[in-house]
Amino acid sequence: MQWRGQSFRSFESNKSYEFGVQSSEFQNLCSELRTKHSELIVMKLTHQEFEALVVLALKRLPRFFKKKMKNVDVVVEDLASRDLLSGMGLHSPSQLLGLYQGIPLDRRGFYYGNVLPDKITLFQIPIESICRTKEEIEEKVRDVVIHEVGHYFGLNDEKLRELERGDA
Repeated sequence: MQWRGQSFRSFESNKSYEFGVQSSEFQNLCSELRTKHSELIVMKLTHQEFEALVVLALKRLPRFFKKKMKNVDVVVEDLASRDLLSGMGLHSPSQLLGLYQGIPLDRRGFYYGNVLPDKITLFQIPIESICRTKEEIEEKVRDVVIHEVGHYFGLNDEKLRELERGDA
């Protein structure tokens, strides 16, 4: 699934994509982790069901924010790649629920244009692994979407945590 502004486009749901290229090593890792940790995942959605929750979370964003979001792809992957995790100093795929990659809106100058889309990625397996029901997954997806959209608008993790706690 990709989301560009107001439109959605689905990839083949049974395949994992890493920056648009299918990686068999990455797919094998996802399959191995799903098998190894299947007893830990209480609620498991199909890729299409999970994508539908992401689309719902995006649709429920306030109109003001949706209008300001331009040139953003929102994708679902099973897990973050090992390279991505090591580049972020993380050791386990379960440590990363979502990721914003791009230039935040508040850091763009007059020169900004003709660029590839920013990318928001939600990682399905880690989100499912901390939820017990479909309702919990829906809530966590909403939280992760809002968090990553916050990064798009230039908020750092510290400011986002303050807002999430209601401290701001």
